[in-house]
This record gives sequence, structure tokens and C-alpha cells, in this order.
Amino acid sequence: MNYHLALSRDINFDQFEQEAKLGRCPRHIMVSIKKRLNAKVHSPIQQKISFADKLLSKLSSRPEHWALARKIADEVGENDVVFCTGEDIGVPVAVMCAKKSTRAKVVVYFHNIDRVKGKLTLKLFGLANKIDIFMACTSYQTKFLAHYLNLPESKIFLLLDQTDTQFFNPGKASQDKKRPTLVSVGLEKRDYRLLAQATFDLDVDVKISGFSNDASALKKTFPDVMPDNMSRKFYEWADLLQLYRDADIVVVSLVDNKYAAGVQVMMEGMACKRPVIISNTQGMVDYLKQSHALKVVEVGDAEGLRQAIVELLSNPEKAQAQAEAGYNVIQKQHTSEIYEELLVKRLSAL
Repeated sequence: MNYHLALSRDINFDQFEQEAKLGRCPRHIMVSIKKRLNAKVHSPIQQKISFADKLLSKLSSRPEHWALARKIADEVGENDVVFCTGEDIGVPVAVMCAKKSTRAKVVVYFHNIDRVKGKLTLKLFGLANKIDIFMACTSYQTKFLAHYLNLPESKIFLLLDQTDTQFFNPGKASQDKKRPTLVSVGLEKRDYRLLAQATFDLDVDVKISGFSNDASALKKTFPDVMPDNMSRKFYEWADLLQLYRDADIVVVSLVDNKYAAGVQVMMEGMACKRPVIISNTQGMVDYLKQSHALKVVEVGDAEGLRQAIVELLSNPEKAQAQAEAGYNVIQKQHTSEIYEELLVKRLSAL
């Protein structure tokens, strides 16, 4: 069996691997998967885009994804498995491969398909019969796919997310730290207005790394005027790691959503053995079951968030116990190595 990785965007695997070896960034899980399966990597760069690609992109994905899908379909057959890292590339690959008399097996990682356009795409292209494994990191998405497309259990694969514990790990706080620090990272589906409302008059520093390559800041994400104790800046990987280590609490304040927005920050904070407070969203249901390892607050509840913060800051022993429990959960369930083993096993079974 030959394996292929179809990427939603170009990733410099060699650079990622080199930087990770030097301890400058986390390992990229797809680098490990590529090496483990000896897979060929396909990315949507320098593809010749046709008029048909442009037309299809009106329905789903981008022209370059359809162009790449045509190229992949021409190269693969019944002895190949194509793993697609997102629905944006997965839908075109599934459609194009299905046109062949002997098609490759297609596995698609779905991030956020439970939307009007996503539903239309699933039915319009008849994807129930064109994709062999529908994968997601949250049961909200897998249950939706199973119900909406009437899929058998054998075609559904729930694989909970991971973090690189070789990079994100406990360490000493900065010596120049002057007062308790609350750390919040990320942009997608974040509610920093609520965090500001809950903390503006507390004697703490609220430090935000609210930038992302995958999401743009919404008007409602940040307060119109930042409180004096709140700051926002971009942190390089090494600085981000130190930011987590400086945190008395990692806060993941979210608006409700149906996918696992915030999961990476939650795991990175736990891997650094810091207590984590997180909003109770529909998409995070699989990750919030460990009540001893996390402090969960309701979406939009500023007073509840404030009370949770004050409680942990006022009870360092309780905060430490929660941090220890969270660290153990990550080590036992969510390391990159565990994720890699489960994914490789599932792909190999095809």
C-alpha cells in the first residue's frame, strides 16, 4: 500500500523538522506521519488552475485545491491511501478520485463541516460513497457526519487531538515576574471581551497571544479599549513556551462553537503543568470530562469566570493539584506519539 498526504496549504516539512530538532518549535505531527508511512506529500502550490477548477471552487474549496486534487487523482489507484488534512482539500480529492475506474482510498479530517455550505457540499457531491474514513477530533462533528450521511460506524474515526510534550513541558517562571499572570492564547472563537470584563480590576497581568494564521479577529473578539492590566502581542515559539510557564492560570475564554476551538491552547497549558480554565462549548465536550484536571465555566458567564480565577489564585494547593492532574491526562492520552500510533494504525487498516 502506498500512502499520500494531501495538505490544505504548503508546509515546509524539512524546516519544521530542523527547527524542532533544535528545540525552536513543536514537532509537526504530519512530519512524523510522513516518515512513519513513507508517504508522498502533495501541497497546493504551483498548480495549473483550469476554468473547471474555478467553477468548482464556487461550490467548495479553492481553485488550487481542485487543481491539486486532479493531479493526485491522476497519480493514485486502488493500492493507494490518501489522507487529507482538511475538508477544503479532502472534498476535491474525494470527488476527483471517484472519477477513476479504480480509485484510491480517501481519508478526510473534518474540522468544521456542520454548517450550511458544508451540509450542501456533503450531499451535492455524494461524499458518503466517495470517502472511506470520515475523521474528526470531536464527537460533535463525527456524530453529525454519521447521522447526516447515514454512515456506518466503520467509516467514522474519532481521534482526539494532541500536543508535542517534548516542546511544551514544565519549567521555571521568569525571574522578573511581578504579580500573578493570566495567559490566554489564540484567536479562533475567543471571547477576550469576557476575559477583560472578568479581570479588569484584579491585581493580575493578563497576557494574550491573540494571533492566528487560520482565523481573523472578529469585531467582538477583543474589548474596544484594553484594560490597563491586559496586553496583546505576538510571541515566537520559545517566548510562547515561557509565557505558559509564567502563567499562574491559562484561561481559554470561548464563544460557543461546534468544533474543538481552543483545544490546542488547553493542551499546551496542561502539558506545561499549569491550571487551565476553559469555556464549556459544544465542540469541546470530549475534552472536558476530566473535571479534576480542568476548571470549566459556562460560555458568556463573566462572573463565573472571575470566581474561578479568584478561587485558583487564592488556593495555590488546589491550583497545583489541578495542574498535576491536567499534566497526567496529557501524558496518558494526548501526546503526539499516542496520536501518531492511533492514526497510523487506522490508515494501515485500510
